[in-house]
Amino acid sequence: MHGLYDILPELEFAENLLRAGLKLAAPLWLAALGESFAERSGVINIGLEGMMLVGAFAGMVVAYFAGSPWLGLLAGIAAGMLLAWLFAALTVRLPADQIIVGMAINLIAAGLTGFLYRGIFGVTGHALTVQAFLPIDWGWFGELPLIGRIISGQPAPLYFALLLIPAAAFVFNQTHLGLAIRAAGESPGAADTAGLDVTRLRWWCVLVSGAFAGAAGAYLSLAHANTFIEGMTAGRGFIALAIVIFGRRKSVWIFLAAMFFGTANALQFQFQAIGTEVPYQLLLMLPYVLTLLVLLFVADRTRAPGALGKFYSRE
Repeated sequence: MHGLYDILPELEFAENLLRAGLKLAAPLWLAALGESFAERSGVINIGLEGMMLVGAFAGMVVAYFAGSPWLGLLAGIAAGMLLAWLFAALTVRLPADQIIVGMAINLIAAGLTGFLYRGIFGVTGHALTVQAFLPIDWGWFGELPLIGRIISGQPAPLYFALLLIPAAAFVFNQTHLGLAIRAAGESPGAADTAGLDVTRLRWWCVLVSGAFAGAAGAYLSLAHANTFIEGMTAGRGFIALAIVIFGRRKSVWIFLAAMFFGTANALQFQFQAIGTEVPYQLLLMLPYVLTLLVLLFVADRTRAPGALGKFYSRE
């Protein structure tokens, strides 16, 4: 095995890059998958960033006091759903503007998590560490070049996140529920006439997006950073929104788009490890520059649901 890497040193670099990219991509495709439910039903949830942030905070707090990252993950999901419930109450039940409410959710989450963090732990000079998810060793499979070495040794939530990709694709493409969600997003009036409860469908799809975003945030604090830092989502919610557009709201394409962004983010660590002279600040900019390029060149070529962002009421 070592002889193979001596012959092909690029193989080891590619493995390390994709391994790190997969770990960094997991919260992106989690949040983006949840957003695909909301958008296919006709709701654009700009509040993903805030829902991820409260998920990260709640996950860290519960894991810290309970000593269980699994309970922390459940707390993160619940926190994300709580903010999603508020978002849905204002935009699905009431005709509030989805963009404005989403941005308000982000501001509330940023202020609330900072306030609660100081209230619970005080103003500390160092980050608190919590009981985090341990990497899972796949034994002999993990020694296989490329696929084995990339997949093995990742935290448990990442494997559950991978399972959600085919699960979401199955829901959208093979079930009556998926058809109903798409109908609510394309033509809510026609869906209502056909007997579907559009408001209820949208409400639950927004809650799903909040649950996925909360899980993505808890992943950041419990499987990636092992701590909570104010503003630690660092724009990942907005990158997830770009991934939904880039991935055309399709599960497999969302995963590939997330891997693209995650690998781009991992490049900074790989270049620093090999001692490149490129300033790391430029590498830190890469995911955000790619987000702008996606929105610039891809957004107009991607067909959105016909009623996306439009309030619907039977009256």
